[in-house]
Amino acid sequence: MTPVELSRTVLHAVRRAVDEGELAVAVPPERVVVAPPKPGGCGDYATNVALQLARPAGQPAPAVAELLRTRLLRTDGISDVVVTGPGFLNISLDGGADARLVRDILRAGPRYGHSDTLAGQTVELHAAHDARAVVLMDAVARVLRSQGARPRLTCAGPPEDAWVRILGVPSIPAGTGTGTGTDAPLRPVPAPADPAPLGRDAARWALLHPAPHDRPHIGDSLSEQHLAQRETNPLFRVRYAHARTRALLRNAADLGFTPEPGSLTPEGDGPLTPEPGSLTPEGDGPLTPEGDGPLTAGGDTQGLIQLLADHPRVLTATAAHRAPDRLARHLVAVADALAPLLPSVLPLGDEKPSAAHRARLALAEAAGTVLAGGLSLLGIDAPEHL
Repeated sequence: MTPVELSRTVLHAVRRAVDEGELAVAVPPERVVVAPPKPGGCGDYATNVALQLARPAGQPAPAVAELLRTRLLRTDGISDVVVTGPGFLNISLDGGADARLVRDILRAGPRYGHSDTLAGQTVELHAAHDARAVVLMDAVARVLRSQGARPRLTCAGPPEDAWVRILGVPSIPAGTGTGTGTDAPLRPVPAPADPAPLGRDAARWALLHPAPHDRPHIGDSLSEQHLAQRETNPLFRVRYAHARTRALLRNAADLGFTPEPGSLTPEGDGPLTPEPGSLTPEGDGPLTPEGDGPLTAGGDTQGLIQLLADHPRVLTATAAHRAPDRLARHLVAVADALAPLLPSVLPLGDEKPSAAHRARLALAEAAGTVLAGGLSLLGIDAPEHL
């Protein structure tokens, strides 16, 4: 169950309680926000909807929370609901929910998170005659299409030939951007130097990763960081993580097993904690920051799973706010959360592939799928070898 699905589930419980007279609320909420629990909470997600409903319902928040708790416990996919503090609902999902999420991602492929939320809507976008503005508009249009919208693009002047050939922007007609329903013109802070020498992928990342109001790090020695194949380069981390997932799939095939969503740990085992210095599937030491020791796997996959579940919401927000930097930062977070899992995916030594190995491989493949799909929406390639 994704956060969006859980939000709808809680909202449905609220509306059923109102319809059946258990909650005397004149106007039920239009949406319910769920998020990872804060200190003092528990479970997978928490919501303060009971506190919001307490006053209009004329009941104490803990009583409203207990009423909703009873309803939610009857919902498939929810294993436990605990009321904490003044009335927070803390929701635990079934262990099988993680496997269902992974299965959903693998079934959807790179289109995971795409929706018809904006189906039938035509969105008029207009950009200044500037390389960053045009790349930003192209990325926004890609994400809008993923949500079902039909973007129409205009630019203050025809894009330069190098922007089309090197940066991968489409040939956009010139226009004034003054038509009915046109968004405010996209005018991000211009790049301080020509991004084209970086090449398509690094240039687009350099222009899209910073928020539009931030200056891109391009020019002289600043450009080198976008090409560096080391951990300080976020684009490298994202693409490296994706390439590692593809390498794991190839190596698993050589060992005779395939991904299968399920429990990530063998029955009765604790969290995944591979020894420091575990070899990568390619036989090299694990990726490490310069001068530091090897990265270790802490075994906490819940953060990664929550990030994958949150991907549809990130795409919706990216489209709504015309902000591809949100998607770029999300991909970095997914890559960083994936890194500790990777050393534990393949069996070591004489160990035989188990159901847990197949489940970890499926989770890694799902994360790689999200990374590839997100990079594609930014107009950036996700190579299988790096």
